[in-house]
Amino acid sequence: MIVKNIKRYRRDLEREGSPLAKRDEHGRYIHLDLVPETLMLPADYSMFVEEFRRNPSSTWIMKPSSGAQGRGIFLVNRLTQLKKWSRDARAPQSAKSYVISRYLDSPLLIGGKKFDLRLYVLVTSFRPLKAYISKLGFCRFCTVKYNFNVNELDNMFVHLTNVSLQKHASAYNDVHGGKWTIQNLRLFLESTRGKPATDGLFDDINWVIVQSLKAVQNVMVSDRHCFEVYGYDIIIDDDLKPWLIEVNASPSLSSTTVSDRIMKETVIDDVFGIICPVGWAWWCNEDGPRGGCDRCGRGGDGSVFPVVALQPTKLPPDRKS
Repeated sequence: MIVKNIKRYRRDLEREGSPLAKRDEHGRYIHLDLVPETLMLPADYSMFVEEFRRNPSSTWIMKPSSGAQGRGIFLVNRLTQLKKWSRDARAPQSAKSYVISRYLDSPLLIGGKKFDLRLYVLVTSFRPLKAYISKLGFCRFCTVKYNFNVNELDNMFVHLTNVSLQKHASAYNDVHGGKWTIQNLRLFLESTRGKPATDGLFDDINWVIVQSLKAVQNVMVSDRHCFEVYGYDIIIDDDLKPWLIEVNASPSLSSTTVSDRIMKETVIDDVFGIICPVGWAWWCNEDGPRGGCDRCGRGGDGSVFPVVALQPTKLPPDRKS
């Protein structure tokens, strides 16, 4: 589980005295506040109760630890809703496990609707870490305008962005599929929040991705003959802070619209352009692959994966204390 590894990574850095693990006056990590508070139920039930009693007005989101496509997810804002997990905490080995995270109740809204980001990250090596973040990706929008009223907590069309769920809403548009490209998001934010703030947001997203990979670096099997494409789910709050929600080891590459299919095919082409030797296949020839090849450095329009791999070992200038 990515959250457990991030917690261990932060503890290890604290023991080493690393500036990365610096905290503010409230005890929050300054540079490694990557994920909302997250626990496992029923195993961490007592810890959850303590956290909930410190913030009794908070809302939490629960999902099966082995679930996918938004199935089995629901929101809770009262301890009485978790009586089952209180009983199961006495015998956690036999109970079905759930992930419970603090719900971000002030997300960035566009057109009054909640959304999240799906980004693709190619990892060709964990030791040393070598990863490529695709410049392509998309935003997934809810079909119903956001409303944090307690009467709407059960309305998943308000709170969950999963396309597998939203496509059943009456307001779903099957032409654009409730999606924006990352480029469109950038343009919108630059026009509403300004270019410096937008650039800072995407720098912070890259930071979140890299630190999450470094958190699992020592527990992953590193084989130079293997690669992996991960689907990162990121949500942005109203202060333009990105939060890591989930990392999918097998992200869906099925398409719901024509533009969706073109985008995902381009990402796949570029993955092979990076991992395959020059001349290995027809898409890596004298003209280079469609998206640009890291191996041969030729061809492509630079729209997909950047040539420079992400291997930060020091704090960037704006994160130094």
